[in-house]
Amino acid sequence: MQNAVTEVRTLLKGKNLRLTPQREAVLRILLDCEGSHLTAEDIYDRTRAEYPDIGLATIYRALELFEELGLVSRLEFGDGGRRYEFALGKDHHHLLCLDCGQIAEFNEDLLEDLQETIARESGFLILNHSLRFFGYCSRCKSKHIREVEA
Repeated sequence: MQNAVTEVRTLLKGKNLRLTPQREAVLRILLDCEGSHLTAEDIYDRTRAEYPDIGLATIYRALELFEELGLVSRLEFGDGGRRYEFALGKDHHHLLCLDCGQIAEFNEDLLEDLQETIARESGFLILNHSLRFFGYCSRCKSKHIREVEA
């Protein structure tokens, strides 16, 4: 985790920005909760333990900055909310259960060749990508298979 914090600090410094204590707190929560897909409110609740005076607007500003810099991915899974995760150097995909709402990550990067082809043919500089699969998790799929068979 310390390597990621140092890397973010260096990136921000290169853009004449600082890794303030509040930004660092947001970053550390995202790193500590890797794979959790937190809402801004989740991050706010966890950050207040260390910074009781921090405001939700500060959390949103930190997330917005991190997103602009490619450090954080904002995820929208069709449930009306936004979730965030640390994304520096990560290409991964998500499996979303339409029944229980479980979100699982799928790390196999099968799109690497496609990404290279798209970049080459379009001249577009691709920094990251995301793919979402919607369906039913192993616990929920049995009741939906029965519905389809009926």
